[in-house]
Amino acid sequence: MAYCFQCGTELNEKSLENNLRLICPECGWVYYPQLKVSAAGLIEMEGSLLLVRRNTQPWLGAWYLPAGYVEADEDPAIAAAREVREETGLIIHPTVLFGSYYFDDDPRGKGLLLVYHCDVLEGNITINDEVDAVGFFHPASLPKQLTGAGHDRAIKEWASRQEVWQGQWRQGIKH
Repeated sequence: MAYCFQCGTELNEKSLENNLRLICPECGWVYYPQLKVSAAGLIEMEGSLLLVRRNTQPWLGAWYLPAGYVEADEDPAIAAAREVREETGLIIHPTVLFGSYYFDDDPRGKGLLLVYHCDVLEGNITINDEVDAVGFFHPASLPKQLTGAGHDRAIKEWASRQEVWQGQWRQGIKH
């Protein structure tokens, strides 16, 4: 963002409301940066979680939930389904929101990751250029290298919920 959306004048950085903002010196228009929104699919099979390994920067070689940025005219659940299909080849149906995770560790910008539980409808696992591996991981055997941008926290939350659920199952508490 370098020029005013209202009048086209070059923006200047100034302090406003205790934050540095880009402000138009001509008309006073203020640019308020917004969070990036990304959506992910949480796919479980027999107590294991589907993860993909990044083949691009940032986090090259790290594991994450199949995910990507939500386009401006796209429902986040539809974005999650699109990203899962692009990265794994699976056709899924997002069901309920598992969680939302604010992140400020992505070099592309701060954002919000929305993670949806998903049912697999059809497809065989394939990969694209962004991904070089796909796998299912049990909570006790998650890969050590996880991406940031909320994925690490979402994956660890899923694992801790699985451990609690399995502990309750062993004690005879049925869900």
